[in-house]
Amino acid sequence: MSLKMDRSRRLFERAQQVIPGGVNSPVRAFRSVGGDPVFIERAEGARLVDVDGNSYVDYVCSWGPLIFGHAHPQIVAAASRAAAGGTSYGAPTAPEVEFAETVCAAVPSVEMVRLVNSGTEAVMSAVRLARAFTGRERIVKFEGGYHGHFDALLAKGGSGIATLGLPDTPGVPQGFAALTHTLPYNDADAVDALLGERGGEVACVIVEPVAGNMGVVPPQPGFLARLREATRRHGALLVFDEVITGFRVAYGGAQERFGVMPDLTTLGKIIGGGFPLAAYGGRRDIMAQMAPSGPVYQAGTLSGNPVAVAAGLEMMKMLQRPGVYAELEEKAAALQAGLERAAAQAGVPATVNRVGSMLTAFFSDRPVVDYASARAASTDRYAAFFRGMLARGFYLAPSQFEAAFVSAAHSAADIDATLAAAHEVARTLA
Repeated sequence: MSLKMDRSRRLFERAQQVIPGGVNSPVRAFRSVGGDPVFIERAEGARLVDVDGNSYVDYVCSWGPLIFGHAHPQIVAAASRAAAGGTSYGAPTAPEVEFAETVCAAVPSVEMVRLVNSGTEAVMSAVRLARAFTGRERIVKFEGGYHGHFDALLAKGGSGIATLGLPDTPGVPQGFAALTHTLPYNDADAVDALLGERGGEVACVIVEPVAGNMGVVPPQPGFLARLREATRRHGALLVFDEVITGFRVAYGGAQERFGVMPDLTTLGKIIGGGFPLAAYGGRRDIMAQMAPSGPVYQAGTLSGNPVAVAAGLEMMKMLQRPGVYAELEEKAAALQAGLERAAAQAGVPATVNRVGSMLTAFFSDRPVVDYASARAASTDRYAAFFRGMLARGFYLAPSQFEAAFVSAAHSAADIDATLAAAHEVARTLA
């Protein structure tokens, strides 16, 4: 099968003359899966349509935010009403207060919250706050964890860094990188050992409670609880990067699902309803250190943008409807089981990791529990699977080291059609 790609190819040629690599975020370039990227013209529900008229069932969902699918009428209406009153004020608004109250009520550990524009900005601010609050400089992260393109956290990062096989820290001063300790994900013993040696110097341990940027890797039983205990024992803060998992794996995020409360939480994606919006929040005594109530400075011209806040508020209200998460869980579980069955029937070694409505298929004959085992999976097979599915009208993440997302807009027929295509493609991989 082949797609008509004439207009996408011409656009990509033009883009490469004026945009580095032809894209505004590296994974979009399709480098690790082969071929040229498709350029999208419009989307609705669970479907994308590209500039050549090809239609795809979308499992990227803008990398996670679109939990109700594209262009949901209620969210579009909320954003339109807000935009009609002005797109930005640079001044406080009533909806910002309601939004903050909604986040604090939803996320178990968050008592106060500050709105920003991107996940990178949220993480950068949370780490600065952790350093200021503890009076320490060192931070601990995990291999394959991606926390945005913040200098101190690019070491052994996932997402596009893993996808493209880039060096970890070009352009980052060595002094910054030297203050970051990187440990294997799901290895609580390594955390205990490091904190036992240098715990008095560590400001925070930051973790994706469900890894989503080396592909989906769930926390092993007890891992998050041991992080909580170890950081508390050594006076370091525990930071959950819930930019992906917040409002995705449960209404209260991974901390609700796993029952472990961090000191600080970063949020993004879903909270913006498809618009650029992110946040960081946590314990009141820590957040009170932010200016103007405290000495730690952070600011942003578009922070609390009224259009993004309106869309995010509508999204969060919709998520409170009974049965939303149960339905997402059921659809994603059916997709997981079907993908595993397709691989098994084709005789192709594969494991599909899933938490809630986010999942990743790894072509590997062993469990994927950390960055090393994720990288051991066959990226060539994933690339072939991606291309085969794309040719049949199914848009998956153009990287082994990203998640697929199921939305409320995906129908049972969409799932069935996806699995029928997966059976066809899997047979070509044997």
